[in-house]
Amino acid sequence: MQIGEFLDRGAISLRVSAASKRQALKVVADIAARNLKLDAGEVLEALIEREQAGSTGVGYGVAVPHARLEGLDRMRGVFVRLEQPVAFDSVDDKPVDLIFALFAPKDAGAEHLRALARVSRLLRQANLREQLRQAGTADAIHALLVQDNGHSSVRPTAA
Repeated sequence: MQIGEFLDRGAISLRVSAASKRQALKVVADIAARNLKLDAGEVLEALIEREQAGSTGVGYGVAVPHARLEGLDRMRGVFVRLEQPVAFDSVDDKPVDLIFALFAPKDAGAEHLRALARVSRLLRQANLREQLRQAGTADAIHALLVQDNGHSSVRPTAA
């Protein structure tokens, strides 16, 4: 599964302001609702419900919130870069500024897990995270995330 299959350029937003985890998730829900033709309140509720089961802050300033939603026919993604990191109850207790949210159809099975694994693996690359933080446009971020079928020329490095 390629990231380009579920992340559209229009679902990427940078220079986003949020003062809290909830506000960051609300921004993600609003972008998802606009791009995926869903109800923002339902998306936010699903994201918050998932967070209550355990934080999706995976460390190194990255969160991968996810939810299963009615009205989707395939995996979809939203990428947000916050102007200022927010506390996210991450595994390493570091605040989050890079958010890659994944949304799956209600009945999605292994596809959902494969997408989560792919995004998590990709965002473990320290130099890719730095490039995502420096990128000036949504197109540049999209190119970084989808380059070379997810097997980017960016070398995995210890974080």
